[in-house]
Amino acid sequence: MNSADDFIRRDLAAIWHPCTQMHDHETVPLLPIARGQGAWLIDMDGRRYLDAISSWWTNLFGHAEPRIAAAIAAQAQTLEQVIFAGFTHAPAIELAERLLALAPPGLARVFYADNGSSAVEVALKMSFHYWRNQGHGERRRFIALSGGYHGETLGALAVSATGLYREAYAPLLFERLLAPSPDAYDCLPGEAAESVALRRLDALRALLERHAHEVCALIIEPLVQCAGGMRMYHARYLGGLRALCDQFDVHLIADEIAVGFGRTGTLFACEQAPPLHASAAPGITPDFMCLSKGLTGGFMPLAAVLTTQCVYDAFYAEYNAGKAFLHSHSYAGNPLACRAALATLDIFRDEPVLERNRALAAYLAARLAPLADHPHVAEVRQTGLIAAVEVVADKATRTPFPAHERRGLRARLDALARGVVLRPLGEVIYTMPPYCTTLEEIDLIVDAIASGVSVACR
Repeated sequence: MNSADDFIRRDLAAIWHPCTQMHDHETVPLLPIARGQGAWLIDMDGRRYLDAISSWWTNLFGHAEPRIAAAIAAQAQTLEQVIFAGFTHAPAIELAERLLALAPPGLARVFYADNGSSAVEVALKMSFHYWRNQGHGERRRFIALSGGYHGETLGALAVSATGLYREAYAPLLFERLLAPSPDAYDCLPGEAAESVALRRLDALRALLERHAHEVCALIIEPLVQCAGGMRMYHARYLGGLRALCDQFDVHLIADEIAVGFGRTGTLFACEQAPPLHASAAPGITPDFMCLSKGLTGGFMPLAAVLTTQCVYDAFYAEYNAGKAFLHSHSYAGNPLACRAALATLDIFRDEPVLERNRALAAYLAARLAPLADHPHVAEVRQTGLIAAVEVVADKATRTPFPAHERRGLRARLDALARGVVLRPLGEVIYTMPPYCTTLEEIDLIVDAIASGVSVACR
């Protein structure tokens, strides 16, 4: 049997890992994981690590969740893959029907892709092509929010605003228009998060007044800008945003890839927008909603873009009219992935997942609250089961530590030594745990975060 050291040696000789400076692994341990069980990962030597980030935010119900695993195994006995152009199958049909039944009202069609970045690419292309089919080829720009992140393929990266991801590839990217984020961290002294949201809506209105005639769509991460540092904002912004997109006739793309499927306390974050008036229902309906990550419970790559009948109808024509949507993936609508997603939705249907998540989130908030008094913590923020602690050099001025000091890496290594997997975003230490996490495991996560804060600030 190969030893853990042998596996690491072979890996480092052959594999290039994502979002990783491989030189780091001369000193930062590479973990050879043998298996997963619930919220835990177990390495080849039997050491256990609490997966406090749900394996890059994908794993909803724990590793090796038996119901999802069984569904994939059963599907593999009948149909593992078929071209999705000109063919169909039961798992894809059933999944589309169930997603549309759960989604905000007005979404009527599902387009399948492979991953989150691909879903964003689909939405961008579909919006642009819609306007072209409508005779508005002059609409070819997109509006994004500062601090936003939507993926690392070129189109998705172009509408992202996190410098770390964009800078190296900037010459390859189309120029997007940038609106200021409603990030509540930008509150003025004594200002509430809702006031920030309203101020930023005013700025967005001014941008639309100048550019709406050339804009296809505006893209947002509802409630939480995740990779940009777990930036959180007031739900009032969503309703105002929908109203502005309607007023200026611009599509709204909701990137729910990370925040969907219960992360924020509701199945989709878009549901939390307060009613615009007394007779209205809460929530908004985007023109495109991008889903991935938790869609299959972390088992299989799959993405879905939900859109309206209006958008679909703009492409429906004789083929020689040139209106067909020209985008495909080899594994689009993969039966195994669709079956995994259906098993994931079954768990939401059969168990009080959202109620449990809210209780778990309340306990997490109570445990994290004392960290707000730490002399190097600028903010403790939380939306549902996404919580973050912002570490700074100076609390009064919120001056960050120099980036080259890599304080977040210190916190990550300290947590790993305690048996907890964290992956800070710069100096933002966050957790996004699986939904099967217990209160005792939340205690372990918070203790690791608190220790990481202390170690990072030495």
